Amino acid sequence: MPNERPREPKLRYEDIPSLPETFADSIGQWYFDGSTLRIEFTVSRFDERKSSEQRTGRKLPACRLVLSTGGAIELLRRCRQFTAALEKAGLLKQQAAKEPDAAPSS
Repeated sequence: MPNERPREPKLRYEDIPSLPETFADSIGQWYFDGSTLRIEFTVSRFDERKSSEQRTGRKLPACRLVLSTGGAIELLRRCRQFTAALEKAGLLKQQAAKEPDAAPSS
């Protein structure tokens, strides 16, 4: 039957407890080239504070994650679920949709 799509393989999750974790405290650049999404995770490192001077520091890349389009879609779907859970818990407020600016009248 030509209209049938091949079935996706059934994959089971298998944990690797020895897999190291990478800490990041912010997200840097995102790049999408049409087939992969590259996300750079960064970590802040602060310079030694000198009396009353403004605090300075650097953002350093900690990890670069590359996802297929399917993986990127899954990440966005899970981020939406996470956002909804934070809103439900009252930890994040939903922002009202912003109305587009009206075009000036002539």
